[in-house]
Amino acid sequence: MNFSEFEHSARSVSARICSFVHKEIVFCVAFLCAVVSAFFVPPSARYLDYIDWDTLFILFALMGVVTALRACGVFDSLARFLCGKVNSVRGLCTLLVMLCFFSSMLITNDVALLTFVPFSLALLGPSAGGGTVMLAVVLETIAANTGSMLTPVGNPQNLFLFSKLGGSVADFMRLILPYSAASLVLLFASMIFFPKKSLARHDDSVAQDFSRGKIFREVVYATLFVLCLLSVAKIVPKPVSAVAVLFALIFFDRSVLRSIDYMLLLTFAAFFVFTGNIAAIQNVRDFLQNAVAGNEFVSGVAVSQVISNVPAALLLYPFADNAESLLIGVNVGGLGTLVASLASLISFKLYSASKEELGLPSAARYLAIFTAANVLGIAVLCAVRIFVVAM
Repeated sequence: MNFSEFEHSARSVSARICSFVHKEIVFCVAFLCAVVSAFFVPPSARYLDYIDWDTLFILFALMGVVTALRACGVFDSLARFLCGKVNSVRGLCTLLVMLCFFSSMLITNDVALLTFVPFSLALLGPSAGGGTVMLAVVLETIAANTGSMLTPVGNPQNLFLFSKLGGSVADFMRLILPYSAASLVLLFASMIFFPKKSLARHDDSVAQDFSRGKIFREVVYATLFVLCLLSVAKIVPKPVSAVAVLFALIFFDRSVLRSIDYMLLLTFAAFFVFTGNIAAIQNVRDFLQNAVAGNEFVSGVAVSQVISNVPAALLLYPFADNAESLLIGVNVGGLGTLVASLASLISFKLYSASKEELGLPSAARYLAIFTAANVLGIAVLCAVRIFVVAM
């Protein structure tokens, strides 16, 4: 290999590394934290005890079965059916935002946005102005992040913290209900910003697959989804659901196995190692204990703005005296900056990819509206927090 070939190869490798870091920045930070902490607490078999395996099992199972249902077109079919019932821009925007809000409670905020934001861009693009499309995507993002608060399966941090709280699903939902309900009221109030003009209809028909094989797979995945919910409710062991989903995907849809976000699972594992090592260092543990204990809500909101709410939950939990306050804090903290919830990055990327094609406002304009709406959302939910505590 001559020098020019070596230089080209080095640049190619460097470009791939930079692309990976840019795409998986949260994992890279988690991995770096775990590696640095290992210099203070040498690797040992104890590392395996740091990891909450039940959380990883159920997270894998839920990601697998929801990805499979999405690949079958179940969510798209539901969206097309419902959107066919409205005939105004405001009605369509309201429906799309509410779909994100309520569906995220079961299929997670990430999947809700991956499903309904592209659908919104396709439907609203020919019918509404760029400002309307932009606002719809912003509110869908807020809807997915706030709707997913309400259930243990709505987002990864809820899965983790629910397993630690030890109460029932009903107890969990009662704890979060005031914040999710306030968000719903705020979202409904925001619908006045959409015009009432008639919706321009266009042919959105697609060939529907009603083959027995597809229907059978959908039934299998729906059954597995119920099995996962039973695992979250602590009725069925979580490894059972994980193994059942794994074998179903191997048999029916191996391509879905390649679509699962394994980097999220590795991010969890890296943060488990990091927080386990931190807890083993006396001085650092004492500092974080003093900083977080008694300030769980504020810590959850603040740290989420910088590293997002999933890592914030994993980082702060070992030092929290009140896990319920931390749960509320990291969920409210999903609003705010673009990185406060990684799901927000999904809709931003989808919007940016369609910006030129649909003639939408600039990314800077999107970020300005997104930030303003999220700051308002955080202010309202913090006010709700003050009211709930005062009660």
